[in-house]
Amino acid sequence: MRALRITLILFVILGGLFVLADRVAVGFAEDEAAGRIKSTEGLATTPDVSIGGFPFLTQVVGGELDDVKIGIKNYEASTGGTGSSAGTIRIDDLSAEMRGVAFNGGYSSATAGSATGSASISYAELLKAAKSEPARVAPGFTAEVVSLSDGGNGKIKVTVSVTGPVKVPPVSVLSSVTVSGDTVKVHADSLPKLGVQLAEGRIRSITDFQQKIEQLPGGIKLDNVQAAPGGVEITVKGSNVRLVG
Repeated sequence: MRALRITLILFVILGGLFVLADRVAVGFAEDEAAGRIKSTEGLATTPDVSIGGFPFLTQVVGGELDDVKIGIKNYEASTGGTGSSAGTIRIDDLSAEMRGVAFNGGYSSATAGSATGSASISYAELLKAAKSEPARVAPGFTAEVVSLSDGGNGKIKVTVSVTGPVKVPPVSVLSSVTVSGDTVKVHADSLPKLGVQLAEGRIRSITDFQQKIEQLPGGIKLDNVQAAPGGVEITVKGSNVRLVG
């Protein structure tokens, strides 16, 4: 009986040591991966990396991690263009869950079989995609988008200011927001009444606009987008996503 008790105690102690070693190892791997992702993506801050699944050490032996979550704050995504026309748009929160992450022993290369995630862009940031300068819409009249906000039911409220010889109060329209490839598009559901006769094309040249979003981490792509109280919420997805290397 005493021998059995001692054996059980040893199993408990060894089990505890294994769990401790496993957690120390996963903490080291998370820090190492975060540093390498920061370097690979040229990030200003270190991302949050969380490796799921237990035990971690058996996953290491197999060379593949079941689940890795990554969170990046204030990511500067490319808006396309080259030289002076190149630009960026700030994504406030970008998070992704990677499945089936294969890696080498030195963590210098890691590729996820699949990835899903979400991102958010503030209305103030998206407003930069609209015409920033007043545009001529009729003789003596100019118009510009002055604000974007949540219109409810997944719509964006686009407010347009008109300046001309006749005073025209700001008008707002509800717009749909969609994703086409790597581009977010905003399209007015109905045209605003500006108090002057204007061709539809001229009005839409103000109300409708689009924003390209490229070079997301690891090559993940835009999937869907919807207006929300604090900005637009985007879902992303990808396959064979290269995290490091």
